[in-house]
Amino acid sequence: MATPPPFLNSNNPNPLTQASSRLPEDTVIYSIYPDNPLSQDALQSLHLQILNAVSPFTTSYIWQHEPFTLSIALHPFPHLKGHLRFGDNLNDEWFTVFLLFRVSVAFPSVSIQVHDSDGEFLLIEAAYHLPRWLNPENSQNRAFIRRGKLHIIPQSALPNPTLTESLNFLIENEQAAVAPDSVQYVIQNRIAGYPEKAKLNTHSVRVRVPVSVARVFKHAPSLISLAVEGFYDRDMDSMKHAAKMERFLKGRKGGEEEMVTVTVKMSRAMYAQLMQQRFQAPKCYPMPAKKGDLEAELGMKIACGLEMMYQEKKKEGEEGKGSGWKKYKESLEKSGYFKGLVPGSNEYTRLMENAEEYYKNSSLFSKTREMLNAPVRQIDEILSLPYSADEFKNEDAPPSDDDSWLYSGEDELNSALQDRQKEIELYELKREKKKSKEQKDTGASSSLKGEDFDLSELVKTMQGFMHKMSSYEGAEVQNDRDPKEVELDVERFMKDVESVMKYQGDENVTRDMDDDGGSSDMDFDESEDGSDMSDHEDGEDSFMHSYSDVMNNELKSTTLKKSFVHANEQTSVKNEGTSNATEDMDEEFSPVDVDVNLVKNLLDSFACQQGLPGPTSNLLGLMGVNLPKDDNKGK
Repeated sequence: MATPPPFLNSNNPNPLTQASSRLPEDTVIYSIYPDNPLSQDALQSLHLQILNAVSPFTTSYIWQHEPFTLSIALHPFPHLKGHLRFGDNLNDEWFTVFLLFRVSVAFPSVSIQVHDSDGEFLLIEAAYHLPRWLNPENSQNRAFIRRGKLHIIPQSALPNPTLTESLNFLIENEQAAVAPDSVQYVIQNRIAGYPEKAKLNTHSVRVRVPVSVARVFKHAPSLISLAVEGFYDRDMDSMKHAAKMERFLKGRKGGEEEMVTVTVKMSRAMYAQLMQQRFQAPKCYPMPAKKGDLEAELGMKIACGLEMMYQEKKKEGEEGKGSGWKKYKESLEKSGYFKGLVPGSNEYTRLMENAEEYYKNSSLFSKTREMLNAPVRQIDEILSLPYSADEFKNEDAPPSDDDSWLYSGEDELNSALQDRQKEIELYELKREKKKSKEQKDTGASSSLKGEDFDLSELVKTMQGFMHKMSSYEGAEVQNDRDPKEVELDVERFMKDVESVMKYQGDENVTRDMDDDGGSSDMDFDESEDGSDMSDHEDGEDSFMHSYSDVMNNELKSTTLKKSFVHANEQTSVKNEGTSNATEDMDEEFSPVDVDVNLVKNLLDSFACQQGLPGPTSNLLGLMGVNLPKDDNKGK
């Protein structure tokens, strides 16, 4: 099976994870960079123009958690940025990508970056079509959306680009960075169908809710996302608010709220979240005697979720802490403000009170409080005006949309899997073509059969394989790599190795020789037979001979040398008259025939497979060599 592309290797680290670690995992982050530096007024104008350009697509869209927004950022230079949490609804993320592509077309003088907690998810989507050099380690500041197309900064132009370098390159050499057509096709296919597809993601459902809840959704339908979130992410503390329902059942004088039937719009993901969880209605909540009333059950879940969200936001808004306080507290802990004190101790409590007092006087506190209070203030304003159940009795509540999609997603899943399978097959086909081309370049032949099989071809193929580049992903020749780029100073290298080996060898070899009864003065300056190594022409030969002698001495007592075929074995029969001492000397100093040993070991290993798949046939098959079967076996 082909090696998966780097962007599908889960072991690869994500360089963008740390940058966005403070945001929830299900968050998409985007930045819009103008080509030319803009003043704050000009940037504010661009900000409003972009929001106006996307508003026709976002006005009626129900976001899972938070809407598409932009804000002005001044670091590292003036630009626009934004992020939104998509949660369980991936449609929000890809709808955001669609909006960013539309922005890049409407405003051709901007470059846009987008990523999420997985990193460059656009590159992950097109992993099977990316150039081989591109991987998560070198992808930072390379992928940009510009003029309706995805751009990738070439490695040859900028090996390790900074954000400024990449933006300047896009301005000056835009065409050189346009991603291949296959990559463009994958991304465009992923966002195809928007904005119509966004409407299909909406699900209308008829529910029975308190009149106060119905009025809130009538004037602020987008609050359904916070209501569902409050229900879905509930905990023991927030459920205490649902048990009382003080705001939406007992919010007016004169008794509890009346119940009305209305239609509420939400995303399909929200509907699935409401349907998949069981929830016992609070005792104070009026439920019909008839069990199995889906309208009443869904209405109860929505009302309880809205109550829990309202009370929690109100509490956090009064305290003004929220996520802003958490970040502030983390920074104090990292700076050593609490001096390692035990939480709850008098000194720790005093420092905590001082920190809270300082935080409440900061601008971060006021911003956090305003943000948390926004939905609470909106609900209070809506319910501050007179209302009654009569305004809903005359309204026609259409029936709920068909929810068969909730139970028949198998076809959609199979379609997505088939698309992925086609990508994998195309990717493997390209790799096979590339592999065949490399085999032709190395002279390998896969058509050798029977008597025509030449063992020299096997040797050449293996030698070619050994000279290829390799890494933890496997061996592969880099076609765009110039071997002249790497220069090795052999003389310097050998001197460095010699200095290291001398340092270790002076102790280890001397100790070994003493144990064998040899001279304690033995070192790498003397050969095994006591001759002075200074007789050789240079220091490199001295080192290599000494190293070889020591290694031979280590292996002399083993049977390793008998497992190799030596170059003089074929002539040993002719020299029958020589003495045993001479034979021993010839055997000791005769070189090993590397090619013969290679072929012999491969053939022996292949024979042990007995015609079954095994390491030798697999390895040679990858190199394009098919060994012929032994037709005479067993005869």
